[in-house]
Amino acid sequence: MSTPSTAPAADPDALSALLAPERLTAVVDIGANPIAVPPYAPLLQKRLCRLFGFEPQPNALAELNARKTDLETYLPHVVGNGEQARLRICAAPGMTSLLEPDPQMLKHFQGFNEWGRIVADTRIATHRLDEIGEIDAMDYLKVDVQGSELAIFQNGRRRLAEAVVIQAEVSFLPLYKKQPVFGEIDLELRSQGFIPHALIELNKRMIWPMRGVNPYEAFNQLLEADAVYVRDFTKADAMSAEQLKHLALVAHHCYGSYDLAAICIQHLLNRDAIVAQAGSRYFELAAAHRAATKAS
Repeated sequence: MSTPSTAPAADPDALSALLAPERLTAVVDIGANPIAVPPYAPLLQKRLCRLFGFEPQPNALAELNARKTDLETYLPHVVGNGEQARLRICAAPGMTSLLEPDPQMLKHFQGFNEWGRIVADTRIATHRLDEIGEIDAMDYLKVDVQGSELAIFQNGRRRLAEAVVIQAEVSFLPLYKKQPVFGEIDLELRSQGFIPHALIELNKRMIWPMRGVNPYEAFNQLLEADAVYVRDFTKADAMSAEQLKHLALVAHHCYGSYDLAAICIQHLLNRDAIVAQAGSRYFELAAAHRAATKAS
């Protein structure tokens, strides 16, 4: 059994010092399979967040636990609607889902029929996000669960009322049978007070019978993207000062959305919730970050 390591103390973060939040940003990652660097990595590196991650695939969970720090907690729960379900383990771990892959759709894109081949099918219990006791706060939710996003959002409304940022993988075409697509996710999140902020990691594929040298080549056909939603900043009166602080931290460190962080700071200034010099200091800080990003 691995023992969590304690990451070295990070240098003081200038933005966090300006904002002085009451606690670390609480991040929840549903589908934490370490296939890629997560967007909240800068917060972890700077020791600005606590992470609750959920990953039901044993090998992926073991890898996460082997390298975690004292700020990270990982659990094997499958998050969904709280009912019994079937977990379909696919040949490509990134396609494992509670939904059944749709061969009629998959055959139109190179490689997907093989990636979506079911290699194991097990009955599992799912957990409603609102009922997971280990989570004591949630400011930032990342979801990558291959089709179960809508069920998570619909069964997590109490937790989501606290949150200020959601990043979810959304599908423009249903790769699984009965999979909710982007429009349905968008309507649900808007109904809960979120607005679209960014589409990142657009995933396009070439339509069969054309084939690329590799299956990742494409022209224009959209399949998936990671959609970032934020608590509606045009209705900031509905947010607490603490929510505005965590929104600013995530916007700045995870997405380089300096304008979003700046309007959060302006609202905090209007409430006298931060020092009067914070506005000018943040513009200097954002300019330095932009210059450093361009230089790299």
